[in-house]
Amino acid sequence: METKFIRNFSIVAHIDHGKSTLADQLLLKSGAITKREFQNQLLDDLEIERERGITIKARAVAINYTLDGQEYEINFIDTPGHVDFQYEVSRSLAACEGALLVVDAFQGVQAQTVANAYLAIESNLEIIPVVNKIDLPVTRIPEVLDEVETVVGLDASTALQVSAKAGIGIEECFKAIIERIPAPKGDPDGPLQALVFDSKYDYYRGVVTYVRVKEGTLRKGDRIKFMKGNSLYDVLDMGQFRPDMVPCESLGPGQVGYVVTGVKEVRHIHVGDTVTHAQRPAAKALPGYKEPQQMVFCGMYPIDATDFEHLRDELERMSLNDASFTFAPETSDALGFGFRCGFLGMLHMEVIQQRLEREAEVDLIQTAPNVTYELVLENGEVKTISNPVDVPESGFIKEFREPIAKVQFIVPSTSIGAIMQLCEDRRGIYKTTEFLGPERAQIIYELPLAEIIYDMHDKLKSVSRGYATMNYEVIGFRDADLVKLDILVKGNKVEALAMIVHRSTADRRGRAVCKKLKEEISRHQFEIAIQAAIGGKIIARETISAVRKNVTAKCYGGDISRKKKLLNKQKEGKKRMKQFGEVEIPQKAFLSVLEARGDE
Repeated sequence: METKFIRNFSIVAHIDHGKSTLADQLLLKSGAITKREFQNQLLDDLEIERERGITIKARAVAINYTLDGQEYEINFIDTPGHVDFQYEVSRSLAACEGALLVVDAFQGVQAQTVANAYLAIESNLEIIPVVNKIDLPVTRIPEVLDEVETVVGLDASTALQVSAKAGIGIEECFKAIIERIPAPKGDPDGPLQALVFDSKYDYYRGVVTYVRVKEGTLRKGDRIKFMKGNSLYDVLDMGQFRPDMVPCESLGPGQVGYVVTGVKEVRHIHVGDTVTHAQRPAAKALPGYKEPQQMVFCGMYPIDATDFEHLRDELERMSLNDASFTFAPETSDALGFGFRCGFLGMLHMEVIQQRLEREAEVDLIQTAPNVTYELVLENGEVKTISNPVDVPESGFIKEFREPIAKVQFIVPSTSIGAIMQLCEDRRGIYKTTEFLGPERAQIIYELPLAEIIYDMHDKLKSVSRGYATMNYEVIGFRDADLVKLDILVKGNKVEALAMIVHRSTADRRGRAVCKKLKEEISRHQFEIAIQAAIGGKIIARETISAVRKNVTAKCYGGDISRKKKLLNKQKEGKKRMKQFGEVEIPQKAFLSVLEARGDE
């Protein structure tokens, strides 16, 4: 198809503003699916997406639509709305010329609406504002249109008003996409340049690569080259998503589809790579994507040591499907062989863990999560730390820097005080307040990332009765009074439970963790001391008393010295047990470090 009849766009919005529902309606109205095939969240095909009611993976779909007798090919990508999956959104926007910015007719502009709008503006896309859910019994359409102008800076007079659930205004949506989003540019006869924007592993066909053709034409049977990997393959199969995989013979400029080359090794394919012809290669590769910066790290260990290889294979496949996830092997005295995994946020971590346990059927022990820190050592060396175990003795550290995030809250006016107090309690630095109307305000704070990722989202919803939203971006590292908190069980350091905390909260955090561990670790035949320590100083302790057997039960009356002899014998035995006995720490105890935060 000629490029002037092709349109590429993404659907972006805050969580629950109706992106996936709108995508479902576009498929239905274009005839890509029948009413019998129609179901809610049709493109959210992961079990965890349906269960949580959120989009995690961006999905590309090609549909045909006829306007004024002319058939157009429309490629669109449904994207996630949560801040942890922002990298998915940025990758999707790089493959498009326009974006539909969906805004809820009652909730209005929220934190992620603003963040996604700015992402689209930075990518020089044509943005079409869409006010969704106009069929709600209570709406604020005039106020929402004002917010679109004042907060996002878009012309609200061109905004579309639709109800994705009821199918109202979908035809106008198609018309605006065709008339307002520019057609892609590209020479079908030029050297091939196709951007790899995603990929997945198929157990039967190997790696399936998702591409957006920028220049040239890709045909079945072509010999192609991945420019970053510098590897050559033949195109065995190719096609488009309509929304299922439908084979085709060629893809031209502006078209989006998949390519199967028979690659079995996951590490040979890189998201952001450029595909070109082996015989007539392009002069240079496409810019690709900025590497995502993982900010949350945790250890993942198989419960059964024999699952180590299986876990590594599954992590490789997971990282292929999710380029913002990284992993590296590590060992622990307590847990054996495992991997140090990096994530963009806590929800991202939870999703990866659940997918590994459900899809890959791997039983995992997951250590407490922590963020990345920067150390400036006395010799001037700057070191990045993602594992508390790697922190050297305090005498070697000149500066201990923590990541700082700029956090944007959009809150009801009645909750401003409560949210400011929440930020102050978490060492926040106030920046600005801007009123978006009589009912809502935007507050900006700078907060340590470690104070945000654990339970900030839950606390925010609690103090604002569910109406406040937040978005954050890491702006750099700042020196702080941080210390490494070690947890000792029976005098031995448990590496998996070590953490980095601010000195002002170390005592409280140490007591909370010791208390939680006392509940989780069962009693043994000897006394167990659970301690929290900073360097060589013990700051908190809990003791699990020994299980005591009544050794004098058979002594009826008689000389007291016989009873004393039995009790002393038991005491000596307990001493030896305490010296040589091993403490069994259950899996739940490793997550108690995280849960203990809520008990502070």
